[in-house]
Amino acid sequence: MSEDLFIRHCSPTLAGIKTGSMFPCTYHSGKELTDYIRQANRVLVPKGLRVLPLRHENGHALIYIFRPKALAQVLKNDTALQVLEKCGYKDIRVEPCVCQLVNRFQFSHEFPHEVGLFLGYPPVDVRGFIENKACGQKCVGCWKVYGDEDSAKKTFALYKKCTAVYCTQWKKGKSIEQLTVAG
Repeated sequence: MSEDLFIRHCSPTLAGIKTGSMFPCTYHSGKELTDYIRQANRVLVPKGLRVLPLRHENGHALIYIFRPKALAQVLKNDTALQVLEKCGYKDIRVEPCVCQLVNRFQFSHEFPHEVGLFLGYPPVDVRGFIENKACGQKCVGCWKVYGDEDSAKKTFALYKKCTAVYCTQWKKGKSIEQLTVAG
């Protein structure tokens, strides 16, 4: 695994403008995956971020990077709470919710679409996606939009610009640690 994956998939989260990001990666051994996540957390935890695998099996992992403080704010939203309750979440604190999300990724037969909340997508859009079975959206960008289309399009453009800037800075030699905004 390389820093390139973090830059390409997580720049808005590293910049502090997005709650969380996730990306797939491959690994050769469980030790390699564990070492990679430990090293990433050594760098990112002091900046207010956490990294963990949502699932991993047969050399493939789905990595989640998030800002616990930002996620705590998402979990205060009434629509987010309704979505999580419908999905069976009982304890709506950050750690128990993240643990339940990991369990749903590892043991559920269906994809846990509530993950959009953990990524910082607007709760109304996450609810709309689930209730409409991914149909009838107003537009599509980083997620399917069921609520405020104009706001979503501005956010999509912001994430795209952030990623472009971070990719350029990383290619010029900036490290993930230097590019990560503390928060």
